[in-house]
Amino acid sequence: MKTKSIVLGITFITLSISSATAQINLGGKALGALQKGASALMFKNEDAIQMAKLAVVKLDSANTVAPANNGYAVRLNRLFGKHATEQGLNLNYKVYLTKDINAFAAADGSVRVFSGLMDIMDDNQLLAVIGHEIGHVANEDTKDAIKNAYLKEMLIDGAGSQSDKIAAITDSQYGKIGSALVDSNHSRKQETDADVFSYDFMKRNGYNVNAVESAFNLLASQSEGAQGDFLSRMMSSHPDPKDRAEKAKAKAIKEGLYVAYVPLKISNTTVVTKKPVKKAPAKKTTKKK
Repeated sequence: MKTKSIVLGITFITLSISSATAQINLGGKALGALQKGASALMFKNEDAIQMAKLAVVKLDSANTVAPANNGYAVRLNRLFGKHATEQGLNLNYKVYLTKDINAFAAADGSVRVFSGLMDIMDDNQLLAVIGHEIGHVANEDTKDAIKNAYLKEMLIDGAGSQSDKIAAITDSQYGKIGSALVDSNHSRKQETDADVFSYDFMKRNGYNVNAVESAFNLLASQSEGAQGDFLSRMMSSHPDPKDRAEKAKAKAIKEGLYVAYVPLKISNTTVVTKKPVKKAPAKKTTKKK
């Protein structure tokens, strides 16, 4: 039976992450900075970046990160290493070795791709997916996701204690905030804007824009039959991936760029090319007279 563990940012929830999120403990120093930045319900972009950065450190430690010489890491670096400063953003990429089909980006520019996603998508499709995730960072949707989760938890806590001040963030509250991020949804406008960013990212960098349509169709096929789980809940609150595929196709047709996409071969193995061993020249022998 096919595993339906698809929680992709492109289907979409940015910072859609593993259950390890509920374990996040950012430490006193970081909490103090965040509380200061969030006073009077003012949440600055710097606060979101700091929170995201520390959260990703925890996530990286809780997941198996592909080492630099791993085939998945080599492939991801080949594709996205050149985009580390895309649109003025400072981005960093890593692969989580897991069969889950997922990818997410955080407000600090961290992009994490699950190896399960890389197993089903070719290079152009991956470029389209992560281009969408970069769009969520560029459009500051990731900041809004953290802010909404933070304020929701703080307001709930404040209502319960009848306090007019934001209480100190506890480990338990951070666990709830992390869970809220997993269940949070970007608005349909944010998703649409990120879709447009992905298409433009592909076009701007000379990639095949038709892979955007293909990636959405692939996600739609993977999600078929998912019932009563996180994926089905997410799909009910997000634009239909088939509709998004049609919009990407219509845009490509309008621009005279549409050609039915033919998926490329997928390879996540490291190809080691052995250098030929040079044989030492044969020694000349001289016959004694």
